[in-house]
Formats: sequence, structure tokens, C-alpha cells
Amino acid sequence: MSPAPPRYNVPGLERGLRILQLYDRTHRVLSGAAMARALGIPRTTAFRLAQTLERLGFLEREGDGFRIGPAVMRLGFEYIASLEISDLARPVLERLRDEAGFSSQLVIRDGRDVVVVMRATSQSMFASNVSVGTRFPAHATILGRMLLCEHDDEALAALFPERALESYSQTTPRTIADLRAVLKEDRARGYALSESFFERGISAIAAPVRDESARIVAAISITAQRPTLEPKELRERLVRQVRAAAAELSHKLNYRPAEQAA
Repeated sequence: MSPAPPRYNVPGLERGLRILQLYDRTHRVLSGAAMARALGIPRTTAFRLAQTLERLGFLEREGDGFRIGPAVMRLGFEYIASLEISDLARPVLERLRDEAGFSSQLVIRDGRDVVVVMRATSQSMFASNVSVGTRFPAHATILGRMLLCEHDDEALAALFPERALESYSQTTPRTIADLRAVLKEDRARGYALSESFFERGISAIAAPVRDESARIVAAISITAQRPTLEPKELRERLVRQVRAAAAELSHKLNYRPAEQAA
């Protein structure tokens, strides 16, 4: 039996917001019928909600369905621009890109996903489909692992209550116990390295960003179109550069490890 809604819950508003939450990188266009099935509501209700969202600019027509409209993007970019970390991160990401020779990005966690909030793109031939606003599953990527690595068992169980985690590659943790073991290694290492871990032929290195309370609030990474980061000297140099960038941004956010330890 599902819990009763809060006393001041507005069902129409909730349904409209849930429609927007149905969109992701694999569901870019949705029909009224698809919305109705996903939310368990009548088609006419779903269509009226979609039309209202369309009038406000949150949805746009595409064929027989709807796609995300400019109001959502505007709201998202305004929120990103309001984050102090964004202003502080830009020069750090650009310097990391120039020194490493690969695209760099800053991500934050949103529930079970990580979201790219800033990106400095390299001038290589590699045309990445990653952009600001791109979402990735937290448990299946090193970016997410950096943002989850200090979660305790209770917090992880609340985020991932299912028995089996969704798999994206042969290296994706299959259970919460597998994920917990990987996070323990990441926490001890202080960074994470991926060689075709989430996407074949793509390698990445990520490190955590902390604020003045020592809490991990973001992660910085570089992405390379390489199945591995060989030779060893290249890998070690890139790890140093990513960790240095994360430490610099953490310092800008008033993280002082020596003072924390004292």
C-alpha cells in the first residue's frame, strides 16, 4: 500500500512535473499515450497536461508526440549559472583541458544520476555526444562512483533498493554489495579510472570535489577516445592532473584538509 500524499499535495502539478521527469536521453519524444501508460492516468488527462506544458514552453510538438521545450533548458541553465561552483570551476576545467589534452567536465549528483553542469571541450577529432545537461547512471560510471563513495550502507540502500542493479557493460556492479566493494576501493584510492567501463572505447579519470564541510559536492573528470590510457606514464600524468584540478576547485570552495584533520 503506497503512503498517503502530503496534506497540501496538488495532484495536477505533481502529474505535470512527473511528465517532465519521464524524459531522458533514451526518451526524447513521448506521445500522450506513452505518458498515460507511464503515469497510470487516462490518455485525455495526459494530453491536457502535455498541452498545458506546451503552452508554457516546457514541451514542444514533434510529430504525434512532445519533446522537451526551451523553458526546461532555460530553467536548467539558469540554475546552473546560479551555482557558485560553476563560476569557480570554469578556469579550472579549461586549464585541465589544455594541460591534459582531453575534454574535461564537472558533474553533480541528482538522485540516482549524475548531471554534467559544465564542460570544456578539446579540439580533437572526437565528437562527443556529452553536453551540459547530459545525465548518466551514478552506479555505472566513475563520475557517479566519486559522488557516492562516501555514502554509508543506509544511504546506498535508500538510493538502490532493488536486488539487481541495471547493467550497462560487463563491468557494471550487479548488486549493491558489488557497488559497495567498488566504492570502498575508490574511497581508499581517492580517484577512479575507467577504461571502457561504461562505454566501449572511452576512457576517463575522475576525482572528487569537496566543500568547506569536507562533503563531496561534485566531481571533475577528463574523457578520452581511447580503450585504455597507455602507456603507464600517460595514465599517471593524467591522474595527477585530474586530482590537482579537483583539489584546486575544492580549495576555492574553502576545503582545508589540514584544518579538518586538526
